[in-house]
Amino acid sequence: MLIKQTELQLAPHPRGFHLITDEIERALVELGQVSTGLLHVFIRHTSASLTVNENADSTVRQDFESHFNEMVPENAPYYRHTFEGPDDMPAHLKSSILGSSLTLPVTNGRLNLGTWQGIYLCEHRDHGGSRTLILTLQGE
Repeated sequence: MLIKQTELQLAPHPRGFHLITDEIERALVELGQVSTGLLHVFIRHTSASLTVNENADSTVRQDFESHFNEMVPENAPYYRHTFEGPDDMPAHLKSSILGSSLTLPVTNGRLNLGTWQGIYLCEHRDHGGSRTLILTLQGE
């Protein structure tokens, strides 16, 4: 059984939802060796998150950003954690709603995603900076 863990440093992205599937696949040299397995992806930050969704139409990513900004507004009068800026507390809430990790199937050396599925980095800060992912691949 193969178990491989690697750290992937992502370049800074602007606020929004960004496809990172290709970057993850490139970071996993051993992916092609796994006929059946799992990839666990964990983001080491509390103001960004991960999700799987539509990878073809960029308006889906724009709609995600618009919806989450409406659902979790900045400058809500009841926020107490405000010293890091108006985008910080909403970023923590959005991250908790979407989640910090994904577990994906691996089949015949490839991520077994649906035809129109991709992995998103969900950047919830205006200037979030570089983000770190921990990729753990296991399988046979």
